Amino acid sequence: MTILANLVTPQLQKIHSGKVRESFRIDPARRLIVATDRISSFDQVLKTPVPGKGAVLNSLAAFWFSKTRKIIDNHFIELIDPNISLVREAKPIKVEMIVRGYLTGSAWRGYEKGKRVFSGVSLPDGLTKNQRFDQPIVTPTTKEESDREISPRELVEEGWVSAELYEQMEAASLKLFAFGEQFLKERGIILVDTKFEFGLIGGKLVLIDEIFTPDSSRFWAVEDYVKNPLNIEQMDKEFVRAYLLRHKKDGRYPDTLPKEIIKETTRRYRDIYERITGETLPDPEEDVLHRVYLNLLKHKLIKPGFVAFVMGSPSDAEHARKMQKIVEDYGIYTELRVVSAHKNGERIPELTANYNLSVEPGAIIAIAGRSNGLGGALAANTTIPVINCPPFKDKTDLMVNINSSLMMPSNTPASTVVDPKNAALAALRSLNLPHLRQRFQNEIDQMKEDLRHADQQLRG
Repeated sequence: MTILANLVTPQLQKIHSGKVRESFRIDPARRLIVATDRISSFDQVLKTPVPGKGAVLNSLAAFWFSKTRKIIDNHFIELIDPNISLVREAKPIKVEMIVRGYLTGSAWRGYEKGKRVFSGVSLPDGLTKNQRFDQPIVTPTTKEESDREISPRELVEEGWVSAELYEQMEAASLKLFAFGEQFLKERGIILVDTKFEFGLIGGKLVLIDEIFTPDSSRFWAVEDYVKNPLNIEQMDKEFVRAYLLRHKKDGRYPDTLPKEIIKETTRRYRDIYERITGETLPDPEEDVLHRVYLNLLKHKLIKPGFVAFVMGSPSDAEHARKMQKIVEDYGIYTELRVVSAHKNGERIPELTANYNLSVEPGAIIAIAGRSNGLGGALAANTTIPVINCPPFKDKTDLMVNINSSLMMPSNTPASTVVDPKNAALAALRSLNLPHLRQRFQNEIDQMKEDLRHADQQLRG
């Protein structure tokens, strides 16, 4: 199975990387939210992603956002890919509104140990595991490095929200929960508990993040609860939490999941999506990175490829811009970077790591003259083509210094092209993009036709 552990592209500005989601700036009013296949539990991101998980979270959230907009507006604009949504920019409120319909999970674990007050809500003695509350309760937490239980009064006193804003959030949370509870009940599913996050757009309260997903909510099958309310098959992330709890050692949870747990988690996430929506998602066996790339292209959020001009000195910028103009005329993204192999070469692995992981094809043109170690250093650290195009001042400079660009160490496949136009064209051809190949073929055909025509004219 393929995974989307993260989305990397030099064409989009990353503004946030969370436990599971990543955000990219589109413009001041919009951002992309990418739901990766990473999975977190007990405030840690596990090292083993879960194939298909991000597509379930993002697509299911999009489904619910469209269903609940009459209750409260939200930030969702458009589904770009099963893993990616385009949303409106909102000012997030750093509070999670947790609504609980049953005494289970962390609340039950606390209750079992004698705890009776949860975020300011007092529970009576004598309740049993997985018991349904007479009415859902709201137990907010703060969004900090580690979520903290807090009462509504403390939220206001500590300045997290105003009393009026909290009342709006609580009212919206309870209405959303009631809607979700009824909708899911009709599909044989119990909405046990969930969390909501809110933000402000133009001063107006809106729903953000996700809603009624296996990460943010707990689901039970009605038939399982009726049969045995104390031992219910988990349909959500609680399945992973239960595994981590069983294998906790010396106060620490495992940071990886075995293959069978990963496979079963994928199955459960996809099953809950299909049961709720009646639809199916793309096969997790498909190449998710290629699908994401094609969908970003379709929505004109990125260009088909990139060429990075990496210079050893800012004085090389004029030389780089000659090639940059040629590349951009072919509709390819470009960027100019300055890194010296000799003076701050420690930055090269960081730079190339992003290029190596990019979702779209790319190439690098290295621009350094005397003692050119830049091209070799880049080629030794990257998986994409590297072309040296030194900024020689004259023929003497070329003859004296060309060998430092031509002679590369072993396993550093940087080629050298002296003419700037040819270097730009070589980089473009290395991208191996079908539409560019067709354009190059047309240019070759035109060149041949021009030569034939010139030959005919000369022959009279």
